[in-house]
Amino acid sequence: MNKDIIVYNKAQEKNWKTICTQLAKEIDQGLPKTVESKVWHGSPVWFLDGNPVAGYAVRKTGVQLLFWSGQSFEEPGLSPEGSFKAAEVRYTSKADINSRNLKRWLKKARLIQWDYKNIVKRKGKLVRLP
Repeated sequence: MNKDIIVYNKAQEKNWKTICTQLAKEIDQGLPKTVESKVWHGSPVWFLDGNPVAGYAVRKTGVQLLFWSGQSFEEPGLSPEGSFKAAEVRYTSKADINSRNLKRWLKKARLIQWDYKNIVKRKGKLVRLP
């Protein structure tokens, strides 16, 4: 696991730390070994070929798990987030994490991607990756 993500997780309040640690473990296991992970814009994020696919952030009311292309997953349990294609789920305890759902969402994160890496170059227009 990325050292900066470990530091991020350890810096959280006890309950959030437990959730973050579990999410990091499951995301690392659910994505290919070639995935890049780092703390990006202050939160842990995983990238495939430079494209952000999954990440999480501690919020006041819990831990937000985000899938950048998640609206295209067409999955119950994920809510639209922002004005692009992202979707989220929020956790307030480790018991809220459904590993079966998370594994399925991570599989879809590998297969269904919008090109966030080049969004600035395309002046805010997202293109679906093949």
